[in-house]
Amino acid sequence: MSLFITCPVESVDLASAFYTALGWSQNPDYSGDGVACFAIGDAQADQFIMLASRASYADVGGTEDLIGGPDTPSKVTLSFDLGSQDEVDALVERARAAGGRVGDTDDYPFMYQRQFDDPDGYHYSPFWMKPATDA
Repeated sequence: MSLFITCPVESVDLASAFYTALGWSQNPDYSGDGVACFAIGDAQADQFIMLASRASYADVGGTEDLIGGPDTPSKVTLSFDLGSQDEVDALVERARAAGGRVGDTDDYPFMYQRQFDDPDGYHYSPFWMKPATDA
């Protein structure tokens, strides 16, 4: 199963620059006029972020209440696991350098996670599940 998460954005070009800075690959097969598709993590992944101009997103129909704007809080948190704490930190620092807003860090006995928002306010929470230890 493939997963596509579509996000209306103020500028597809600016949003694309942010996701490129994260190191995510644009999929040209699903990108075009007013939309850009990025694989989350690995370019071969089956999970994608679709960045759509507000006009393109509205063309889908029945989305008037969903479009929101940069001052509208994200209605979801996109969480995904990475292979290490260093990978989580590196991704969040790339997000900061690309203009993202960095939020909390949570370091639990079983999991390490950090938070960031993209320039359009979409909220991400990458995490690393710590290996089980005998305590």
